[in-house]
Amino acid sequence: MNVNDKTLKALAASLNFRQMRQEVISSNIANADTPGYKAKRVDFEQALARALDVDGQMKMKTGDEEHFDVGNGGFDNLEPEIYEDPNGVVSEDGNTVDREQELAKMAENRILYDAAVQLLNKKIGLMKYTISNDR
Repeated sequence: MNVNDKTLKALAASLNFRQMRQEVISSNIANADTPGYKAKRVDFEQALARALDVDGQMKMKTGDEEHFDVGNGGFDNLEPEIYEDPNGVVSEDGNTVDREQELAKMAENRILYDAAVQLLNKKIGLMKYTISNDR
C-alpha cells in the first residue's frame, strides 16, 4: 500500500479546506451586524477534483515529452477560491450575511469534516493492518 496515495492526500486536503471554510463561515456570522460586510465563500471542490483527476479528463493533452504539465494541478499547488457570495441578499446597511443560512452551512460543513476524519482514520487503520500482516 502506497503511503502517498491520492486518497490520503485528498482527505488531508479536504480537512484543511473544511477547516478554512469553517473559519470563513464563522467570520461571516461574526460580521452579520457589520454595515457593508459582504458574505464570503470558499470553493475548493473543483480544485480538489482537478488534483484527483480520477477519470483523466481534466489533464491537458500533450504531444511531446518536453511540454509542461499545466492542466492536472496536483496536490502541491492546491488553492481554494475565496470570493464574495454573489447570491447574498443585501440588507439596508449593505450587509449580505444571512445568519440562518450561515448556521446551516456551518452544520453541513461540520458533518462533512467529521466524515472526512472518519474516512482518514479508516484508511490509516487499513494501512496499519496491511503493514502488520505483511510480516
